[in-house]
Amino acid sequence: MSEMTQTHPEYNYDVVRKFAVMAVIWGIVGMGVGVLIAAQLIWPALNFDTPWLTFSRLRPLHTNAVIFAFGGCALFATSYYVVQRTSQVRLFSDKLANFTFWGWQAIIVAAAITLPLGITASKEYAELEWPIDILITLVWVAYLINFFGTVIIRKVSHIYVANWFFGAFIITVAVLHIGNSLAVPVSLTKSYSIYGGAVDAMMQWWYGHNAVGFFLTAGFLGMMYYFVPKQAGRPVYSYRLSVIHFWALVSLYIWAGPHHLHYTALPDWTQSVGMVMSVVLFVPSWGGMINGIMTLSGAWHKLRSDPVLRFLIVSLSFYGMSTFEGPMMAIKTVNALSHYTDWTIGHVHSGALGWVAMVSIGSLYHLIPVLFNKPGMYSLKLVNVHFWLATVGVVLYIVAMWISGVMQGLMWRAVNADGTLTYSFVESLEASMPFYFIRFLGGCFVVVGMLIMAYNCYKTITSDETADTKEADSAEAQPA
Repeated sequence: MSEMTQTHPEYNYDVVRKFAVMAVIWGIVGMGVGVLIAAQLIWPALNFDTPWLTFSRLRPLHTNAVIFAFGGCALFATSYYVVQRTSQVRLFSDKLANFTFWGWQAIIVAAAITLPLGITASKEYAELEWPIDILITLVWVAYLINFFGTVIIRKVSHIYVANWFFGAFIITVAVLHIGNSLAVPVSLTKSYSIYGGAVDAMMQWWYGHNAVGFFLTAGFLGMMYYFVPKQAGRPVYSYRLSVIHFWALVSLYIWAGPHHLHYTALPDWTQSVGMVMSVVLFVPSWGGMINGIMTLSGAWHKLRSDPVLRFLIVSLSFYGMSTFEGPMMAIKTVNALSHYTDWTIGHVHSGALGWVAMVSIGSLYHLIPVLFNKPGMYSLKLVNVHFWLATVGVVLYIVAMWISGVMQGLMWRAVNADGTLTYSFVESLEASMPFYFIRFLGGCFVVVGMLIMAYNCYKTITSDETADTKEADSAEAQPA
C-alpha cells in the first residue's frame, strides 16, 4: 500500500522520538549487564562479594532490560509511528502517549532498583512485584486505548497488516500479564501467586512462551512488515500470505507453552499438545520469513550498498533459523538432550539478538533520520561496522552455546557399564568454560556495536543538516 504525501496531518513524532532514543540507551544498558553476567560465569570474582551484583540478581535485570526496556521502547516507537503513517491520522491521544512513555520509563527504573535488591516474584520474565505489575497494567491499557483509538479514527478504509500484528501483540500481552500476575500481596514488596504447583508452572509458561510469541515475535513482525518494504522500496511480496501468516501464527502460538515443561509433573497429554502445536508453528513462521525476504525480489542489489536493509534481512534469516530450531527442541526426544543446557540459551539468543535486536536496530536506523528531519544517518560506514559487529557477535554467541549445550546434554546422560554417571556436573561445567569465554566475546562485539549506534544517532540528531520536507515525505511514501 502507499501513504499520502501531500495532505497528511501533523503526526505526533515527539513520543516516537523519545521512545526511539530510549530504545538505544536501554539497549546498551541491558546488553551491558548481559556481558557482565557472562563474564561472571568465567570469573566469579566479578560479583565483588556484593549481593546486588551477583548473577542471580543481575540476570533478571538483564532479561527485563533487554526485553521490556530495549525491545519495549522499540515496539512503542515503531507501533506509534506505523499506526499514524498507515492510518494517515495523528495519534488518538497525545496525553495517553506521554503517559505511556513516562510510565514505561518509571517501570524500567523501578525494575532496575528492585531486582538487584532481590525483590522478585521469582517468575521468568515476570519477576516484578505487584505494585510495579499494577503500573504495567495501567500503562498497557493506556497503550491499547491509544493504538486502537488511532486505528478507529483512521482516514483510510484499509488496516495495513503491520497494525494487525501490533494490535494482536498489545491485546495478548495484556491478557498474559494480568493472568500470570494474579497474586496475594503480603507486604509492599512481597506477594504470592494465586496459583500453586503444576498449575502455577503451566500459567507461567503460558505467559513465558507467549511473551516470546507475542511480545518478541508478533510485535516485531509488525515492525518487519512496515520497515522491510520501506527500506527496500518494494511492496510486500504477498499480501495474501501476510494475512494467512497472521491468523496461523496467532492461532497456534498461544498453545505452545507446555513444551517448556516436558518431563515434569504437568500431565503428559498437555506436554504433547505443546509439542504438536510447536512443531506445526514452524509453517506460519517460515511463511512470514519467506514473505519478508522475498519482498526484496527485484531489489537484491540494494543489499550491497544498504547496511540498514542488511540488518532487516539478516534479522529475518535469524528468525527463520530460530523458528526451525524451536519446534525441533520442542520434540520430546530432542528436549531430553537439550533441556536445562546451554543449547536453550543459544536458541533464545539467536531469536533475541539475531531476530529481535537486529530488526529493531534496522528499524531505528530507518526511523532516526525521518523523526529528526535529517537526510540520512550521520555515517553509513558506521552503520556497516555495526552490522558486522552485531552479526559476528551473535554468531560467536550462539555457536558457542550450541556446542556447549549439546556437549552438556551428552555428558549428563553418559553412564558407565555399571550404571553410574560417567561425568560429574563439575566436569561438564569445566568442559563448558572455553565456550563461556567465546559467548562473552560475542557479547562484547554486540555491545560495542550498540555504542557505535549511540554515537551515530547522536551525531545524526545534533547535525545542522536538515532534509527537504517534500523529499522526506516522498521517500517515506514508497510502497509498503
